[in-house]
Amino acid sequence: MIKLDGHSLSVENIQSVAYKYAPVHVAPETLQKITQVRESIEEKSLGSQAYYGINTGFGALSETKISPEDLEKLQHNLILSHAVGVGEAMSIPEARALMLLRLNTLAKGHSGCRSQILDHLAKLLNSGIAPYVPRKGSVGASGDLAPLAHLALLLLGEGEAFDHDTQITAREALQKCQLEPLKLRAKEGLALINGTQAMSAVGALALLDAEALCDWADKIGACSLEGLLGSDTPLDPRIQEVRPHPGQKISAQNIKAQLEQSEIRESHRNCKRVQDAYSLRCMPQVHGATRDTLSFVRQVLEREVNSATDNPLVFSDGDIVSGGNFHGQPIALALDYLSIAVSELANISERRIEQLLNPSLSSGLPAFLAPNPGLNSGFMILQVTASALVNENKIFSHPASTDNIPTSANREDHVSMGMTSANKARHVIDNVMHVLAIELLCAAQALDLRKPLKPGLGVQKIHENFRRSVQFAPEDRAFGVDLQESTRWLKMQM
Repeated sequence: MIKLDGHSLSVENIQSVAYKYAPVHVAPETLQKITQVRESIEEKSLGSQAYYGINTGFGALSETKISPEDLEKLQHNLILSHAVGVGEAMSIPEARALMLLRLNTLAKGHSGCRSQILDHLAKLLNSGIAPYVPRKGSVGASGDLAPLAHLALLLLGEGEAFDHDTQITAREALQKCQLEPLKLRAKEGLALINGTQAMSAVGALALLDAEALCDWADKIGACSLEGLLGSDTPLDPRIQEVRPHPGQKISAQNIKAQLEQSEIRESHRNCKRVQDAYSLRCMPQVHGATRDTLSFVRQVLEREVNSATDNPLVFSDGDIVSGGNFHGQPIALALDYLSIAVSELANISERRIEQLLNPSLSSGLPAFLAPNPGLNSGFMILQVTASALVNENKIFSHPASTDNIPTSANREDHVSMGMTSANKARHVIDNVMHVLAIELLCAAQALDLRKPLKPGLGVQKIHENFRRSVQFAPEDRAFGVDLQESTRWLKMQM
């Protein structure tokens, strides 16, 4: 059971709820604060003073005062008018993460909603429900308005939802949980949609996949190093100590650990080659730089998912304060950085693929790893596929956060585009996974062609495990099927 208190949620907690359906509960000690803050909202919503989003319109309409009898209608209209996302739905884990992050933000106690809202969200999560949330439509300032409005629709009994893997109506989802559709009161609609939870949800799950890909880039790189008769000298701990970037040290250790007791390495210990190509020699430096970037992204995300991102914020002393915590710039920049960093894993992987397939570079391996090249094309076109994916990543690595399109009659005149940053990070990670799966296919073939020499114990274990899913290719076959299976195998390991 994961306790939600608004300040202790981890990325691993998000993963557990999103994928493993771990149950959640709101910390009891937060409920008193939520109730106290709510009482302040109820009192001030009926007064003569204007408070943004409580008794006024929204955005460029913030100077329009709303009468007390229309406050509930105001919040209901807000959700209906803002739920205008387009495109494919967020994945079910992403949508569950979105719901979890909004619940955790509300638990922080500065949103001004009733505890009933939190109770509904927790019951839906614990019953395996996820909202149907179109992926596109947020500019990442004033919060992820459209995605979060689609989440709010679920609480109103409007729109669509998922019960585990089955798409149902929102009303059916509420009925499953024995819940009635909510009638929102003053500020509660705004409390549900002001924030960065959509970009953070997609970004947090992308980060976890990216971290796993770093580990597998090291392991698969070690397989290629063995297949290419590469040197382990660049993994010497002394090299890493005199340039003490943490990620570099970790990657060097990871790669070196795979090479213990390698017969292949001993077979060419005294060869004439002085240095390997950069794609082999500089793996610790390149993979390690990605690791260090992801460490920074993790820090940003874990701060953000435990932040109050509403506007206005309501404090326990009754003060209602307008600000800009909904602005997604910290997340947008971090996720753009993630895309750039992770794309480098594919860039260097594709170069190792070329080393394995090119007979002038591969230290005696047959052209394109085909035992009978000419009649067989071998893995020639797998490198072409990898090149296409690397090219696509270069497009996706262009920062979304450098763009700005003012919205809401220029009241919201600078936006982060953080949701775009999150969505393209997801694309980059998928492409990197495919490129690493291609490298693994090639490296495994090369290791078979080096027999009877055995690779290091770690590489040997990976190779044997992989060969249970994808067999050696003595001649051409439907390599597209092999690639699908290689990708599936890699995903299973992560």
